[in-house]
Formats: sequence, C-alpha cells, structure tokens
Amino acid sequence: MTRVVNSRIRFLLLLIIVAFGALLARAAWIQTVRAASLSRLATAQTRIPVVLPAGRGTIFDAMGAPLAIGEQATTVFADPRQITHPLTDATIAARVLGLKAKPLARLLGDRTHGFVYVERKAPPADATALAKKDLVGFGFYPEQRRVYPQKSVAAPVLGYAGVDNTGLAGLELQLNSQLTGKPGEETVVRDPLGHVISIENEKPAREGKNVFLTLDHTIQANAEQVLRATVAKWHAKDATAIVLDPHTGGVLAMAMEPGYDANAYAAAPVALQNNHAVTDVFEPGSVFKIVTIAGALSDHLVTPQTAFTLPYSIRVADRVIHDAEVRPTERMTVAQILQRSSNVGAITIATKLLGQKRLQEWISRFGFGKPTGIDFPGESGGLLPSYWSGSTIGNVPIGQGISVTAIQLASVYAAVANGGLWIQPHLVDHVQGERPSQPKTRRILSAHVDRQLLTMLKGVVSDVGTAAAAEIPGYSVAGKTGTAQKPGPHGYMPGKYVATFVGMVPANNPRLLVIVTVDEPSLAIFGGVVAAPAFAQIASFDLQYLEVPPDQAVR
Repeated sequence: MTRVVNSRIRFLLLLIIVAFGALLARAAWIQTVRAASLSRLATAQTRIPVVLPAGRGTIFDAMGAPLAIGEQATTVFADPRQITHPLTDATIAARVLGLKAKPLARLLGDRTHGFVYVERKAPPADATALAKKDLVGFGFYPEQRRVYPQKSVAAPVLGYAGVDNTGLAGLELQLNSQLTGKPGEETVVRDPLGHVISIENEKPAREGKNVFLTLDHTIQANAEQVLRATVAKWHAKDATAIVLDPHTGGVLAMAMEPGYDANAYAAAPVALQNNHAVTDVFEPGSVFKIVTIAGALSDHLVTPQTAFTLPYSIRVADRVIHDAEVRPTERMTVAQILQRSSNVGAITIATKLLGQKRLQEWISRFGFGKPTGIDFPGESGGLLPSYWSGSTIGNVPIGQGISVTAIQLASVYAAVANGGLWIQPHLVDHVQGERPSQPKTRRILSAHVDRQLLTMLKGVVSDVGTAAAAEIPGYSVAGKTGTAQKPGPHGYMPGKYVATFVGMVPANNPRLLVIVTVDEPSLAIFGGVVAAPAFAQIASFDLQYLEVPPDQAVR
C-alpha cells in the first residue's frame, strides 16, 4: 500500500515538474521569440496614433464677408478591440448621436480593426454628451465642417469641399492647395481598460490660408434675385449674369439661376452645380457683330459714317440670310448697322471688305476660341468653325456657327469699356500671405477705334436701337443685344433661343460691365426684350450700391 502511495506521489510530482517546465519554456519563448511582436501588439492596443486635421482657410468676399468657413465639429472614433459589449455601446452612441444602432454595432463588433469612425464631424454638443457616458474604447478629436453661410449665394462659383475638407468643385477645387493646411498628429495612450492616460508626441496642425475674392456678396445676391425673376417671367431654362469691373478685370458677380444651397450640394442636380458663365458655350448671335465692325474700323476699311445700300436679304453661297425685321432696301451707315443690328449689313462688311482671313485674325485677337485664363477650373475656350465652307463667312459675322462663353464676351466688351485694353478676368483678389498676381493684359483696339465703337454702342440703347429697355434713368448706357437660335444634333432647334444683352454704364466713363444671357425663354425671344430689362435692374442696383454718380439728366 505504501509503495502504491509513493508511486502516485512521484507521478504527481512528475506532472508538476512537467507543467512548471512547460510554463517556464512558454515564458522563455514569449520573452525571447515573441517579445517583439507582442510588444508591438500591446503598444497598438494602448497607444493609438491620431491625425489632427488642419483647419481649412476661409473664403471672403471683397467686403470681408465670409462665403465659406470652417465650423467647429467633433469626430467620434472607437477601438473595437477595447469594446466588450458592442451592441450595448452602439445603442447608447446611436441614441446620443442620432445614428442607426445595428450598423454601428456591426462596426464596433469587428475586432479586426483598431480604429473606426463612429461619426465624422458630429455637432460638438452631441459629442460632449456622448463623452459623458464614459464608454470604454471611444475617443474624440476636434475637426472642422465646411459651411457656406450665404447658402445659395455664389454656390456654383464657390463649389464645395468634401467630408475630408478637400475641394471637389469650383473655387474650393481651384484654390485647394492654398486653403488646405498641414495636418498635425498625436498619440493617445490608454490603460488596459481603454481609458485615456495621456497624450504624447503632439504636433499641432497648420491652418490653411484665407482667400479674398473680387466678388461682392451684395451685388451677387441682387444679380441672382433678378435672374430668378427673369427665369420665372419668361419661363426660361436658366439664366446667367456677370458683373465685371472693366478697369481691373475683377468679377463683382457671377450669377446663375436656378441655383442651389452649397451646404446641400450632394442633393443638388449636377446641372445646377455648373458655372455656366465659364464652362458652357452658346452661339452669341448679334453681340458678336462687334468683331466684324471693330475689325473693319481698325483696318481703316470703313468709318462709322460709311454707308451701304442694303436689301432685306443677302445670298452667301447656298444660304439666304435676312434681317430680323422686314424692311425695304435701305441705305445704312456702319453706325446704323450696329445700332439696328442688321445681319445683312454685318455680312456685307465681312464679305466685301474684311474677308475670311482677316475676320479669323480678328476673332483670334479678341480671344475667342481660347480660354480667358480666369481662375476657375474647367473653363471652356469656346468653339470655332472646324472648317470654312462657302457660307461660313455669312454665318460667323452675325454670331452663328461659332460658340463662346459668357466670360469671353464680358472680357471683350470690358475692353471696349476701358479704352481698348483687354484685361484677364479674375475672381481671386489675393491669398493671405501671398503677393497678388497681376492679370494679363493686351491691347486689342486703338483708343480712337474704341471711342468710335463706344459711341455706336450708345446708339443701340436708344429709342431707335434694339435695346431701349436697357436704359437707366440718369445714366448713359452702351451695349449690344443678341438673339441666337440654339443648334442641335440635326440643325437649329425650332423655338429654342438664347437671348443676350451686354452693356456698360455709365457709358461716358464705364464703371461696370454687365452681361445677361437667358437660355430658352418662352413668350419672347429677343435679347432686347428678355435680357435687356434684367441688365437694367442689375446695373441700376449696382450703381446706387457703389454710389456711382449719374452722368446725364433724367428725361
């Protein structure tokens, strides 16, 4: 019996020795072979690197009003490996933050990740309320949410920034490198229960630069309001307006209607997000006649008093082109051709005096067919005829068979307004800490020819011109109307027109250049009827707002 007991004791002792030996071997293996990997795992579980996003710069208008700002928010994150009750914690977090509990529970229950977002850019009050719940494994860091305080004002121009504060469209995209700061970083140290012990290796973020635009939000908002009323009155597809300082090239307003709230860009149709003034092309119609007239004047082929006998219609190759209004054969001066917007007169000057080569050279000199270089992404250069057939010389002088952008037309007429010097249009005045860039300039007209053109354009806005509706009491106005049928895949579309008016005021010393285009108006189609009144409303408000004194007596 004693021998049996001793054998059992020895066997038990052997088991204990073997067990201790295994434990010692395991400990030695962990401390040697697995030491590095386990140390990294422990560090990963207790030390979490966190990126500190940099604040995005503010976009201001010319008067210092903020158009795009960074609003304080708090990002909530979690470490699923620290969470023992994902469903319970998800239910609490979802209730506080206004989220759905089930998807959040699945996210918190996935222990293959050490970092997950619970909610990006949550309202600070909600994040603070959740922090008071003291949930293990949850963390918080401050962040900015992009907000557009003026809502729909200049939305297609400003564009928008995404959830990561990266510019995705408009000026937010164009100026992304300047607006974007440099992210910082820090390491959050937690105890085994997931509570924060300390913050280490903190490197603060560097804020982005502020940007100051040439836009004036008051002028911009008024232009949008006028366009809304214009679109509604004429049941138009859309409308665009640009207000330009002809002496600096600064864009005071660039308006499109219908518009959208930039804070809800994700829900806005893509068509509403486009900046039609820069990216969209259209056949200009009679506003393009200034190229033909300016070219003939500059080449000393005509003077404003040179007269032509003009029938109602003219044949060019296989096409017969007539004036907009039925009339007998008349003798018109160059000034009257522009004033009454005679198609036959413009074509006569182009075919008999200028010719194809010189007309093409003047089109290029004015900048059509290439981008203006405005500081906005996606600018179109317009469309020139791919080849010239026999009838092209009859189409192009009256603004058919060629496509332009509103900003191209505005820049050309601004050159007429300032004495013949083309100035590159721009939306950005300066960036914080950077030297303002100087817009490119080039002379496209002599001062003498420019004065002749300006005088003739005054005649357009008169009782006998095509744009009497553009008159502004107390101010002289010069400008030009355009009515162009819209081309389609199989020729021009019946009943589809673009009505345009571009004008400068006060014409004796222009302070403003305003262009209005109305796409597919109903009830009326002519630029002098549809677009000219909108010009008058926009310009009249701006003159009073900018305190520009009248230059003539009120009739």
